[in-house]
Amino acid sequence: MAVLTKVLIPAKTAEGTQTVQYTATNVTTIIDKFTATNYDTAARTISVNLVAASGSAGNDNLIVKTKTLQPSETYTFPELVGQVLANGNFISTIASTGTAINIRASGREIG
Repeated sequence: MAVLTKVLIPAKTAEGTQTVQYTATNVTTIIDKFTATNYDTAARTISVNLVAASGSAGNDNLIVKTKTLQPSETYTFPELVGQVLANGNFISTIASTGTAINIRASGREIG
């Protein structure tokens, strides 16, 4: 069984609508790091869901709800570190605006 360390979500601005950011495809994935930075001059929020393959983002799979990031704040989401995604499971996010929060995630794919 091969273990590949990789960037799961390359650095990007999180969208203001619920958006799938990463899907575990034919692998089991372990999240090692998930970072969000608010580069705006006002406080902004972000929510993160870990969703089963046959599901959709909702309250039943919400891991971080409306985490407020102050201007220039970076948060590393300890709630996500060590979480495991089975084949087909995915990470989905929604930010309060699509022009303020950068995200990036890395981890291990086992396949």
